[in-house]
Amino acid sequence: MTSYALRSANASPFARKVRIAAALAGLGDSLKLDNVVPGSDDDPINQQNPLGKLPVLLLEDGRTIYDSPVIVEYLDAVAGPGTLIPTETDARFDALRLQALGDGILDAAILIVYEGRYRPDQEPYEPWLAFQRGKIERGLAALAADLPSIDPVTVGTITVACALGYLDFRKQVDWRPKYPALVPWLDAFAEAVPAFEDTRPDT
Repeated sequence: MTSYALRSANASPFARKVRIAAALAGLGDSLKLDNVVPGSDDDPINQQNPLGKLPVLLLEDGRTIYDSPVIVEYLDAVAGPGTLIPTETDARFDALRLQALGDGILDAAILIVYEGRYRPDQEPYEPWLAFQRGKIERGLAALAADLPSIDPVTVGTITVACALGYLDFRKQVDWRPKYPALVPWLDAFAEAVPAFEDTRPDT
């Protein structure tokens, strides 16, 4: 059986997205998580992905695939097109657009974390934080106004679930009181996709 190494930080929501996708594609047992310490100069991640971004999928023949949207597309191709990304044109681009929205929320959420992590000797720059929170808030409002279907589960709904889970984890935005429609949606996703709970970060 082919095996893959997923190089990422344990708490990365993008790695969580890939792990959930792999589980749904029937490839979860083939995927080994290899933890990366972000910012470590001696980690070969910068050679595996010149951008240094996580996650990176290592194939058995030494090739690398990055980052999460491309990795999920690879898993979809391996499992059989349509497993994670619909093949019908409208459904496909609905799923990919939803993935872009979830990824955008995650990008903004991570930049908020980085503001404190990589500038520990400076006061947080509030206009920058407000700019990122604005992206998150608009994204959440769009999702709450038009809840995506969970049947079938796609790369889009996986990404949105991981975005909401990351906001619960790092608390960049207290989304549950303001967007209550998303709470039962996430509960329904977690019930339909056991891998969501199985991949919940604890640190």
